[in-house]
Amino acid sequence: MAKQTFQGRPVVAGDIDGNALVSKQPFNTTSSYIDNIWGGVTDSAPCTDQDNKELYQKDLNGVILCTPQTIGSSMGGGCLMAVAGLGVAPKAMLFSHHIDGVSAAGIVMANVWQEKPIITIDLLGDDFMNAVKNGDPVSIKEDGIVEVG
Repeated sequence: MAKQTFQGRPVVAGDIDGNALVSKQPFNTTSSYIDNIWGGVTDSAPCTDQDNKELYQKDLNGVILCTPQTIGSSMGGGCLMAVAGLGVAPKAMLFSHHIDGVSAAGIVMANVWQEKPIITIDLLGDDFMNAVKNGDPVSIKEDGIVEVG
């Protein structure tokens, strides 16, 4: 597969490489992490959102999570900040649409207050979600350029 390049907006910028974990449905931050936070996290963070069949029970620790957008409640940002603090957050989160403000706040707070960055790029476009597949190599650049393949 030839590399495909997409330009997004850095929310938390950084250079990182990894493999994609993809959900074509929006990522529910609260449902995906709440059991991990209250249930005792060790070295993994299995997705606990039973409504997301693509991610349910898959380990979200250290992945490059690719999804259209985040959804959830006012606890979503706190959940992201908590898993970052516990050391079991995704390496990066990539969105085809806007990240919601609550999740963005949690990601920024994890970066600034805990020095635990979750590299985050949004506004990558629908073509990004159509192109990226589970396991694809992904390279993220500081300026919001994402290469898939």
